[in-house]
Amino acid sequence: MYLDIVEGRSPTEIRTLLDAVHEAVVEAFEVPERDRYQVVRSHPANEIIALDTGLGIARTSRVVIMHVVSRQRDRAQKERFYALLSRSLTRDCGLDPADLVVAVSENGDEDWSFGHGRAQFLTGELT
Repeated sequence: MYLDIVEGRSPTEIRTLLDAVHEAVVEAFEVPERDRYQVVRSHPANEIIALDTGLGIARTSRVVIMHVVSRQRDRAQKERFYALLSRSLTRDCGLDPADLVVAVSENGDEDWSFGHGRAQFLTGELT
């Protein structure tokens, strides 16, 4: 998972953001607690443009743009994830829900290797 943010958040704020995101992932997608792969990229304000796709959503410089790479998830799981994520980030980080943009890209079991040159979903090491 990749999170793109405008620079200026403290290390503590970033850790709180990552923890809140992971809480939503674990609950919505029912993954193990240690299934956690997060990368934060901070950018100068002029390097992020996040408009509203014509929806009338006003964003601030606290915008978080998230790209989640995941195994296949059904519609209900994704909708639950978006809602839990918004709630967690509002509660723990004070993030306005308008400042959250999420894209989920899905792939299959053969597209993952967690180390040692093996496809653990295919070998049965993971289910």
